[in-house]
Amino acid sequence: MDQETLFSTDRSQVPLAERERPSSLESLVGQGHILNDRFRRILETDRWSGFIFWGPPGTGKTSLARIIAGFTRRRFHVLSGVTCGVKEIREILDISKSAFRSGDLAHILFIDEVHRLNKAQQDVLLPFLEDGSIRFIGATTENPSFEINNAIASRSVVFRFNSLDTKDLVLLLKRASKKSGDFEEGVLEQVARVAGGDARRALNLLEHLSLSCQKDERITLAAFEKLCETQSLYYDKHGDAHHDTISAFIKSVRGSDPDAAVYYLARMLEAGEDPLFIARRIIILASEDIGNANPAALMVATSAFHAVHAIGMPEARIVLSQAATYLACSEKSNRSYNAINMAQEEVKRSGHQEIPAHIKNAPTHYMKSLGHGKDYEYPHDYPGGWVKCDYLPASLRDKKFYIPSVNGNEKKFIDFLKQRKGL
Repeated sequence: MDQETLFSTDRSQVPLAERERPSSLESLVGQGHILNDRFRRILETDRWSGFIFWGPPGTGKTSLARIIAGFTRRRFHVLSGVTCGVKEIREILDISKSAFRSGDLAHILFIDEVHRLNKAQQDVLLPFLEDGSIRFIGATTENPSFEINNAIASRSVVFRFNSLDTKDLVLLLKRASKKSGDFEEGVLEQVARVAGGDARRALNLLEHLSLSCQKDERITLAAFEKLCETQSLYYDKHGDAHHDTISAFIKSVRGSDPDAAVYYLARMLEAGEDPLFIARRIIILASEDIGNANPAALMVATSAFHAVHAIGMPEARIVLSQAATYLACSEKSNRSYNAINMAQEEVKRSGHQEIPAHIKNAPTHYMKSLGHGKDYEYPHDYPGGWVKCDYLPASLRDKKFYIPSVNGNEKKFIDFLKQRKGL
């Protein structure tokens, strides 16, 4: 019997993660923020054109794509952004278009790791999305804002998938364990914690744990520890999984504790965490938690990122330690973070209010005739480089989004703004 025949007839040879793949919306674990009544109505109307599923590995992106294909009764094609090219994509698009023109349902094209496609490969989809002759689902672990062409993204709805929590993973493991052996209490919870929010990883661990034991042997925590004396378990055995540890690191820097910061930094590095991931988090910290109390923090963090990228490990650990301890010992302010949050909430609430005419752009005579730029006073023509002027829309004239703290450099801002327009 050849391998293809074996896998098509003997399900026991198929990996557990594939055997346990959910087949309905009800059986998909986690992602409750997506799988709500609104999402079901979108599927029931069957008028959608494209979805982008963005999130970590093992969170249900591929499973949901398959479920959608079954729900909508459309033919389902799967490609990988790692291996496919324009030719393979176009073949499927042409098949779907032919079916669509014949009065049949357009097919679904699912591209896993769609962020691996270059711009030319992504652009092939556009005319087919435009005329409705394909339904597209892309899965990515990378931020679509950076990795997906704007033209594709604008024709698709982005859904953010979250890492599964321990409770969801335990539920998934309990379903699978009924066919995989007798487990001592606490084993499934430990498997779930080590899996770090990844359902596929959890099921693979469970399967290998079962295979490592005798057929009728009760599977114990000791057996699990023995099997998983690996880097990933080391990460969890010493306290928390990936998300907990980065959270502890961030909160330690925010809380001005450099000792705790370098401790959690060391744990992540010893566990094999990507140093660039840590460096990116440090940049966010510099703006979110330090901000204008010490503007140099952002420069230190950004320089650290570039240095880590340039030199790599193990020396990058020194750079990360310097940046983390500098940020931990800096004055703190989250006022810039609060300001943009408040401003975005205002925009969502009141929409795009009319920009005052005197600060509108006026590059042409016609625009000037409409009053654009009229009576604008150039601040540099006045003493101190400032002149009283209203810049916010009239309906928001008294709104204040940025209110400096009394910490560090921001203390100077308070006096500056009081002199200008008051706080």
